[in-house]
Amino acid sequence: MIQLKTDFLNELGRHLGKHNDKEQILAEYDNHISEMLEEFNDSEREESDIIIEFYARLGTPEEIADSWREELSATPMKTQWIFILANLIFFAGGTILTLVHNLFDFPFIDMAWKSLTSIPAVIILLYLFFWALLGYEIGKGFGHKGRRLMKKTFILSILPNVILMNLTLFRLIPHDWFQPLLSPIFIIICILFTALLYPICWIGYRWGKKASI
Repeated sequence: MIQLKTDFLNELGRHLGKHNDKEQILAEYDNHISEMLEEFNDSEREESDIIIEFYARLGTPEEIADSWREELSATPMKTQWIFILANLIFFAGGTILTLVHNLFDFPFIDMAWKSLTSIPAVIILLYLFFWALLGYEIGKGFGHKGRRLMKKTFILSILPNVILMNLTLFRLIPHDWFQPLLSPIFIIICILFTALLYPICWIGYRWGKKASI
């Protein structure tokens, strides 16, 4: 099995060529393969079966090298702005819906507002998924180098939400506009879940980082 690991890493290094993160990629796969081999050593399977599963789980060195070359086309700046803009679109959509619902009398807008405010738990879960996805994509795309990018993207993305929350809590925006959402229980839930957003984003990042190898 040791020879299998050595041959795999040598072949991966050859396909990676002059990739900027070659040494780091090889080190991560070295650790990952060592963990896999320990797992296989604890089993009583035939060597041929182990080799088949080894390649099924990792892919070939050529496939791995191709995936890392594709990652180079996803720049940190591009990824950061995708998530910032996605959150701004959610934010702007909610703001426009709230304003139109409170300032005008459009039946279909009222219907949309009532439908959304009747499922706050679903909205919260979808929003949690967004932040987990943010961390996952950065972890998968940039690995160990993505942690700083994840923090910066998280802070810039969540700023509009924090500003809106404070404007609402300090009654700079009429509470009536957000009825029936602004019950004391819902406000407490929102604060608690907002505090959970960064841990969820970080877990997503760790998951994505692991999935990248």
